[in-house]
Amino acid sequence: MAEKQQVFDIIEEITRLDGSTYYELGNIFMNGQAELAANRGLIKGVRILQLNIPHSNAVQTYEDYINNTYTMPAVDFTEWEEWEKTPGPVEEAFKEVLKANHIG
Repeated sequence: MAEKQQVFDIIEEITRLDGSTYYELGNIFMNGQAELAANRGLIKGVRILQLNIPHSNAVQTYEDYINNTYTMPAVDFTEWEEWEKTPGPVEEAFKEVLKANHIG
């Protein structure tokens, strides 16, 4: 579990090392982590697609899942962990957030 509950307010596009991309919800702290991962060669890049997304029930569902499933990496991380969107309510909530923000 995360030491501190993370609140998501941005949507990012992350480029993997193979050049493929995926979307992720996050916040400015997490964006900084992704930028650091890009600098360390763990991912190719990250860009913010949407700032200040509305904090809907779908965002809350996804936040709860991530906060209860993953630990936010320390500054000295050496791997990039892509969060799995499990089929069912989590995946549906994620898709709903993207659709509400006209992404994807």
